[in-house]
Amino acid sequence: MSMIHLENISKLYSGDVMALDDITLDIESGEFVSLVGMSGAGKTTLVKILIAAERVDKGKVVISDWDITKIHRSDIPFLRRQIGVVFQDYKLLEKKTVYENIAFALQVCGSAPSLIKKLVPDTLHIVNLNDKKNNYPNELSGGEKQRVAIARALVHAPKILIADEPTGNLDMINSQEILDLFLNINKIGITVLLVTHNKDLVDSIKKRVIVLENGKVYSDKTKSKYSL
Repeated sequence: MSMIHLENISKLYSGDVMALDDITLDIESGEFVSLVGMSGAGKTTLVKILIAAERVDKGKVVISDWDITKIHRSDIPFLRRQIGVVFQDYKLLEKKTVYENIAFALQVCGSAPSLIKKLVPDTLHIVNLNDKKNNYPNELSGGEKQRVAIARALVHAPKILIADEPTGNLDMINSQEILDLFLNINKIGITVLLVTHNKDLVDSIKKRVIVLENGKVYSDKTKSKYSL
């Protein structure tokens, strides 16, 4: 079974807005996939469905052999520990240090202090922020803030990392550094789904590209470039 399996899924919003229209997709374990498309193509809706923030109106959604199509509300936190999500706007807690921001993601799940003391430094090492652990968000660059957000998403050791426009607030140099980090994360076995408008980044990856248009899969190619 694929890491992500979408079978004939559709999502209709009020006003007869068809956000997703009969989409079938499989993303395998360990893949790096770029999801692209114009605004309104359905990318954000697809992300929301994968993290159970939205429900499909039709079809089947399976994450790592787990059918989440009709997921119970109490199971959603467990699902979201399997799927790390990184957004464009970082969503950091301004009054907590880098270390505390990452630790907080474990604390709210009831992780033992001994486990937190082990996992946070290990995760800081992955994103190369050990030297910034005592800094507050307002003392960081945009690229550093995004690396903290990535660390927070990684600290649960998710099977999947979804990055929704993660470089939207960054210049090209910082964007490339963030992309390199995602590629390294992918190399350790985590499935990465990169949702982006950044053509240059997608073209530099040379991996699978899925293009959405009007809620449908317009194209799905391996080792491809950004093409609409």
